[in-house]
Amino acid sequence: MEQHVKTRSDAPAGFFAVEAAGLAWLAEAGGARVARVADVADDRIVLERIAPARPTADAAAAFGAALAATHAAGADAFGSPPPGRDGDIFIGRRAQPARPTPTWGAFYAAQRVEPFVPVAVAAGNLSASGAEVVRRACGIIGAGAFDDHEPPARLHGDLWAGNVLWSPEGVVLIDPAAHGGHRETDLAMLSLFGCAFLEHIVAAYDLVRPLRTGWRERTPLHQLHPLAVHAAGHGPSYGRALVDAAERTLALV
Repeated sequence: MEQHVKTRSDAPAGFFAVEAAGLAWLAEAGGARVARVADVADDRIVLERIAPARPTADAAAAFGAALAATHAAGADAFGSPPPGRDGDIFIGRRAQPARPTPTWGAFYAAQRVEPFVPVAVAAGNLSASGAEVVRRACGIIGAGAFDDHEPPARLHGDLWAGNVLWSPEGVVLIDPAAHGGHRETDLAMLSLFGCAFLEHIVAAYDLVRPLRTGWRERTPLHQLHPLAVHAAGHGPSYGRALVDAAERTLALV
């Protein structure tokens, strides 16, 4: 097996261990394929090297169906980290909480959006007035305005196109921030930054696990998390996008 080595000399405790745990948890679902882990240490993780291939509609459809199966494998609770992990997980280089919570809205507002707001303000990427709009959106989310009867899904958690690798055998996922969440969040992140043959992915997903009415309108709600993460460190354009998503979320109520 050809290998790819990721290193980080200043990695916080458990940084690569939680990545390995997330990959193993996703693999156990028997749905979407993930990169196999050959070794993990405090300062590195060794993964199988994925041979590249051109995206195709057929591979996209197979991935959509497989992702539905991964989500359906479930999690113990909203916010649950991968088994064996107790504490924060990571999205990119940033830590984020992973505390099991009974309801989705309370988890999502408090653990996926609000922690990044003061960081974005301090970085100059989010205005004080914009932060207030985001906090108002978090208030209605946390109060349960968007809670439904969906059980916690087993999420990749950082499902943007850069973590979707197209190989000769189909899609392979890397770099998860795996946790229990709402399945629409993974799909919303795919659409945020664009993904090849996205409509084929979603159509195949919907055939396997039909999405609830209104899921497209709720996309800004589920994009609050990745936008908040990016507003914390990637410039004011993401702060503006975060406020826009928050305003569109408020308009749903």
